[in-house]
Order: sequence, then C-alpha cells, then structure tokens
Amino acid sequence: MKKLISLLLALSLVLSLGLWAVAEGADLTDQLGRTVTLEQTPERIVSGYYISSSALIALGLEDKLVGIEAKANKRPIYSLSAPTLIDLPNVGTAKEFDLEGCIALNPDLVILPAKLKNAAETLEQLGIPALLVNPESGEQLEQMIALMGQATGTQERAEELLSFIAGQRENLETLLAEAEKPRVYMAGNSALLSTAGGNMYQSDMMVLAGGENVAAELSDPYWAEIGYEQLLAWNPEYIVLASDASYTVEEVLADPNLADCAAVKNGNVLQLPGDAEAWDSPVPSGILGSVWLAARLHGDLLPEDRAEEIIASFYETFYGFSYGEG
Repeated sequence: MKKLISLLLALSLVLSLGLWAVAEGADLTDQLGRTVTLEQTPERIVSGYYISSSALIALGLEDKLVGIEAKANKRPIYSLSAPTLIDLPNVGTAKEFDLEGCIALNPDLVILPAKLKNAAETLEQLGIPALLVNPESGEQLEQMIALMGQATGTQERAEELLSFIAGQRENLETLLAEAEKPRVYMAGNSALLSTAGGNMYQSDMMVLAGGENVAAELSDPYWAEIGYEQLLAWNPEYIVLASDASYTVEEVLADPNLADCAAVKNGNVLQLPGDAEAWDSPVPSGILGSVWLAARLHGDLLPEDRAEEIIASFYETFYGFSYGEG
C-alpha cells in the first residue's frame, strides 16, 4: 500500500511538473507553424485581435491583459464581462498595428492575427514571444483555444470551454440527424445580396443548425456578391441576416424584389443576435449561433427556451454575466 501511495504521489508530481513545463520553458507551434518559446508563464499579455481577446476572457485571463486591439469600446462582450479592458492601451489594428506601442507595454506574450506575421517576427527578434492565431473555421478556433490554454497555463479552463463547444455540437448533430433541412440564405453585414458560400464559417453554422446553405455551391473565401435573380432562383425558406447587418429585417420583408421568395412570403426573415458578440463569426461563443438558429429552424426538436438556457449557461460560466440582463 505504501508503495502504491508513493507511486501515485510521484505520478502526481510528474504530471504537475509536466503541466508547468508547458508554460515554462516550452516550445509551442502557433497556427502559422512557427515555433515560439516561452520561458515562463506570461503575466503581461497583449492581444491584438478581438477573437483572441475574447478567448482570454473566457480563460479567466483578463487581469493579465495590458494591451488590446483598437475599438474595444465597440465590442459589447468587454463591457459586459471585463469592462476594465476598454481603458487599456490599444495597439491598433491588423491594418495599422502599433508595434512601438506594443513593445512599450513590456509584454511577455503577444497574441496577434495571422496577418501580422511581420510584426510577430520583429517582436521575436526583440525577445518578446508572439503567437500568431488564425481562427478562420470552427476547427481552427478550437485549435487556437487549446494553444492559448497551453501558452498561458490554463489548460484545464481551455478544456472546459472546448468540452462545452464539443458537447453542443454533438447534441445538435444527434438531435437533428433525421430532421428535414430547410433551405437557408445567410446575408452579410454590408448588403442583403452578399452571402456566405460553402467554404465559410457561416455555412458550417447553418449546417450544424440543421439547415441547408443555398449558396453552398459558391467557393468564394469571403462574402460573395449575387443578384436578386440568383436569390429568387435559390428561393430560400429562411433568410438570416448577420448580427451586425446595416439593414433591417423589416426592410427585407418590404423589398418588392423579394415578394415571391418563400422566406419573405412566410415571414421567415431572422437576424442573429449581437447583444454580446457576433455569433456568425469564429469567436469562442460562435457555437451559440448554431444553437440559436436550430431553435428557430427546428423549434419542435430544440425549443427556444431550452436554447436560451444553453446560451445563458455559457455566458455565466465563461464570462461571468447574465445574458440578456446586461
């Protein structure tokens, strides 16, 4: 028995040292395949990307952030869950990154979008570890969360978040496996006649929600422009507007060009909520877009009140606020 106890204690020590070594003196591979060495657990983090900033909050690391991307005050998730972030120094955007400002914050870890590869390499030359992330799909988002958990010593929290996402995906796939799939058209934020093709994150969101993306045939890597003729030919049963659309559901319903469209005829024009974050983008809460949409497409299988419970649970667990009350 004593030998068994000693063995278990030794194993526990090895595991604990192994987990510590992940964040201390470890070589990590970022999402562009770069090797990044961390000598210690980061205490001063700069995030130059809203998706990584949101993930840092979910991992419980908002107190370690010393710099953040520009326009933080435009993102409700910060004011709802971590309002102190809004007043942090900003390091600009992917188009206009403030390299000198970032360096002045004396970070021991910088997390940047893939577009800022040159800035990341400059930081590395100065001895500042910089991870490049590229969450352009659901799979890449989950890889980013795991990577950030490893880099910051928050693997347990990252696993909890990933388990929530995986659990909701599995639940939707099982629940909707035999359901008929209504035809859905996803409209972009800038214009109704801008849509998400089959290669986009938004298409995966619709499919997971039990819908058929009418624009799946389009291979554009970004929003594709179409005409009314094409939209009418697809004749979607539902039209879903991006959460930050610059036009309204009422305008779509009143559009005379769409009088013969099934979605308009039946009043099935919806807009994704944007009260906290844009669920039609690869943010940690993005799975909620599929949950919300599934309840609208298949309310008999996933009642709306159940979907709201799932959404509320997510924000209470990972962001510490009551959704709908902020």
